[in-house]
Amino acid sequence: MSRAILDESRIHEAIRERISQNHRDIVDEVAKAVESNPIVVVGMSQNPHVKRARKALDAKGIAFAYLEYGSYFGSWRRRNALKMWTGWPTLPMVFVNGNLIGGADELEAWIGSGELANALGG
Repeated sequence: MSRAILDESRIHEAIRERISQNHRDIVDEVAKAVESNPIVVVGMSQNPHVKRARKALDAKGIAFAYLEYGSYFGSWRRRNALKMWTGWPTLPMVFVNGNLIGGADELEAWIGSGELANALGG
C-alpha cells in the first residue's frame, strides 16, 4: 500500500521549486539525524506524547537523538514540512534504524513486544 501523494507532473512547474524548498532545512536536519543515529525522536516542547516517548526510552536506558521544533505556540509551519515529508500527522515522530515507526503509542508497543530490542540487535 502506498500513500496518496500528488504526482509532480500535476504541480505547475512555476511552483515546484518553492514546494521543494519549503522549510527544507528542517527536513534535511531530520534526514541527517536519521541517517546518523539508530533512534531519533522528533518532537516539540509541551507535548505530553513526546515526553512519554522520551521517558519510555530513558526508562530502558536506550540512547536516542532528540530534535525539538517549537511548541504549541510557534513553529507549526516548520513542523508541517516534516509532516508533509513523512506523511505522519502528529508528534513525536520516532525513527528506528532509518525507518519511521510512528509515535509514542507505536514506540511503546515496540518496546513491550521486544521488537525494538530486536531491531537494535539486542
